[in-house]
Amino acid sequence: MQPTPIQAAAQRLAQAQKVAVLTGAGISAESGVPTFRGADGLWEQYRPEDLATPQAFARDPELVWRWYQWRRELISRCAPNPAHRALKDLEYRAEAFTLITQNVDGLHRLAGSRNLLEVHGNLWMVRCTACGALYEERSLELSPRPACRECGGLLRPHVVWFGESLDGRILDAAWRAAAGCQVMLVVGTSAVVQPAAGLASVAKQAGAFVIEVNLEPTPNSREVDLSLMGKAGEILPQLLAV
Repeated sequence: MQPTPIQAAAQRLAQAQKVAVLTGAGISAESGVPTFRGADGLWEQYRPEDLATPQAFARDPELVWRWYQWRRELISRCAPNPAHRALKDLEYRAEAFTLITQNVDGLHRLAGSRNLLEVHGNLWMVRCTACGALYEERSLELSPRPACRECGGLLRPHVVWFGESLDGRILDAAWRAAAGCQVMLVVGTSAVVQPAAGLASVAKQAGAFVIEVNLEPTPNSREVDLSLMGKAGEILPQLLAV
């Protein structure tokens, strides 16, 4: 009897020693994380693209910080879902494992993932614009102009804004993980945001078995080895059942 697609994917994962995973907004949407493109109140006057820029922060850091504190307060109500937890369990099972995420909500960290590459940063991390200090700051009561605990300089959210480059070290590590894995999972991503969208192709070209998990088809769906349509929180736990 031929295995089902989920059984085939689970068998591939069970046999793999080197696994890479790419996650996008879809996995966090199942935890209730909003996309912030339907904001209410004050934020109806602004587009994310107008606030998440170095220029906006230089012009009005208090406004930008108010927006990020609003976002952080919303995300603070969200918790890792079964998909996040399944990826944490997969990390402990694989010999070599790298989780690459486009999300900035920090839910993978909360779930217990360790070998994690946050290519767009993390909302719960702050970076000093003066001395470069980087640390976690989970307070929802920050000053409108939060000061660095090291030097007193102005803090900014540790996220990649429009017009900024990704961290080259993190990106290089992501490319290496994709090129060196035996199986790659692509979960909850539309496969249109570059350069992360190209990781599946890198893995495929290097000989990896690529599995997509998404609610609907993406530009990657015809190129991957298996495309599993459905909720990540339902599918990923099944992939670890073998």
